[in-house]
Amino acid sequence: MNTANLLRLIVLAAIWGSSFLFMRIAAPVLGPAVLIEYRVAFAAVFLAIVGVILKKRLDLAANWKHYLILGFINSALPFLLFAFAARTLSASVLSVLNATAPMWGALIGALWSRQAIAGKQVLGLVLGTCGVALLVGFDDVTTRPGAPLAIAAALLAAFCYSVASTYARSAKTVEPYANAHGSMWAATLLVIPALPFFPAPATATPGIMGAALALGVLCSGIAYIMYFKLIQQVGPTSALTVTFLSPLFGILWGVLFLSEHVGWHTVAGAAVVIAGTALVTGFTPFGARAIVAPSSTSK
Repeated sequence: MNTANLLRLIVLAAIWGSSFLFMRIAAPVLGPAVLIEYRVAFAAVFLAIVGVILKKRLDLAANWKHYLILGFINSALPFLLFAFAARTLSASVLSVLNATAPMWGALIGALWSRQAIAGKQVLGLVLGTCGVALLVGFDDVTTRPGAPLAIAAALLAAFCYSVASTYARSAKTVEPYANAHGSMWAATLLVIPALPFFPAPATATPGIMGAALALGVLCSGIAYIMYFKLIQQVGPTSALTVTFLSPLFGILWGVLFLSEHVGWHTVAGAAVVIAGTALVTGFTPFGARAIVAPSSTSK
């Protein structure tokens, strides 16, 4: 991972850390389905404009199945799950739960390549699980009605991201822009059937719509171009190390803009989750490459 890719990771972590802030603001008003339909539709339109300017093509005839798969497992489903959880959980808790994604990614990569999981990785998985337990076991938000289901939804969303990153790297070669653009249009179509079952519980204000717009353009459109580019450059497990930094930004934005309380359990839980993730992926801050399954090596 060179300096340019490291800077991309930091910027991407700051952007994705803010997504939990925006979801926490908008999900209680719009509900998960309406919010995510806005998010993916705004992202798709933004990327379509970028495509016209840059003269980029989607090649739908050849790649539509790929876009549908990626749009479902990397956007529609995890976005809906996180938006559902954001009605109950704080931005800080959501961002730390999202940090379990690299652990799932390494586990899926090992299963995908049919390799045995090393003892250090098993220890990392145990540590990560303990970190999540520490976080949610002492946080006041977990006592709210529906909190256990919200926690499960957030963890499942993180799992979806890991499945999607492994799929994106091992699937047919499609450029980062096309992956982001095509998957957003696919997600827009896939979320539509959920709208009649989950209508918006309240009327959106300009501020709420601004949060939805930021989720679409910044956290989905721009961020996914960067993310798929990182997958191409450093592989799926290494790209998922963006979630080492996302909790720091997620907690920071929650404190600055939502006045969320950060207790010792938040800091300790995040630290244990990150330590466990580092063990699972083989990541070190001194330049060692994260473990990448053979099926996920660069093409």
